[in-house]
Amino acid sequence: MRKSFLFLVVGLFAVLLLAGCGEKSQADVVKGLNKKVTEMTGYKAEAKMTLQTGSEPQVYDVEIWYKDPTYYRVNLKNAQKDQSQMILRNDEGVFVLTPALNKSFRFQSDWPQNSSQAYLYESLVKDILKDSAAKFKATEGKYVFETKTNYQNNKMLPSQEITFNNDMSPSIVKVLDTDRNPLVVVEFSKFEFNSSFDKNAFDVEKNMSHAQIEVPTLAMGNREPFAVKYPLEQPAGVELVEEKEIETENGKRVILSFEGEEKSFTLIQESAEIATPASASTSTYVSGDPADLGFTVGALTETSLTWTHEGVDYMLASEDLSEEEMLMVAKSIQGQSAK
Repeated sequence: MRKSFLFLVVGLFAVLLLAGCGEKSQADVVKGLNKKVTEMTGYKAEAKMTLQTGSEPQVYDVEIWYKDPTYYRVNLKNAQKDQSQMILRNDEGVFVLTPALNKSFRFQSDWPQNSSQAYLYESLVKDILKDSAAKFKATEGKYVFETKTNYQNNKMLPSQEITFNNDMSPSIVKVLDTDRNPLVVVEFSKFEFNSSFDKNAFDVEKNMSHAQIEVPTLAMGNREPFAVKYPLEQPAGVELVEEKEIETENGKRVILSFEGEEKSFTLIQESAEIATPASASTSTYVSGDPADLGFTVGALTETSLTWTHEGVDYMLASEDLSEEEMLMVAKSIQGQSAK
């Protein structure tokens, strides 16, 4: 009898203990996320980003460094194609480094504050805090939010599903299209709050030199002619009407002209020029705003979008296309087999 009573007491205590450790509410988690963002001095993270915007998935390894309040280092690497690109923000501005071409470009920009960023922790938390209608569920020790995105130039990705671990670190982010298909998926494998950084962690020249050890600069003489790529998506009624090829000092330049009743645009592709070591210390100023295409970062203006990928320079120019349409066309060019 005494033993049965003891088991009953222990059982009731266990039930009460479990009840006291129940899942956190949405308000609790939001408060915890806000506290983390407010108090952290920075972080280091590693993730795998998968893009579903072409005919086949494109997978990139992403390394993210952030130092409060405005220092960023985001390294994007395509392991299969031995490519990398880096976004840096320091006191001098926002830089995009392409080590294989020995080039860096400088923007005067508010990046990343002016748009959602699926791989930046504080951006994810900011989107949650801004969305009063955010959905929430707690499951298996993880906290899942569904919120609106803030992609100013891309209404095709209106929402995102963000999953956090119980220590408030990010687990996985799915950026959804209008049909709720995940077009961008970021899976975090490592996340360290309040990391320390050496004094050169966000220096342009130091990062360029270090990156070139991992991804050597392309040799101009050994480069093969690039294969022309065509967009998989364009505004309704727009078709390719002309294709011209011109020989240049760097190889070839291909000009594709697309026309429709209301919309038209020109797409230029040519071998990217490789900067000489003597010019590595200077950055080219780029007009426009940085445009995160997922696989690379381009420069977006009201009438053009330029970017470099796999040793090829691309320029999309149009008086008719909206910024959203230019991004749609650009993203559909990559992640496909060349014709």
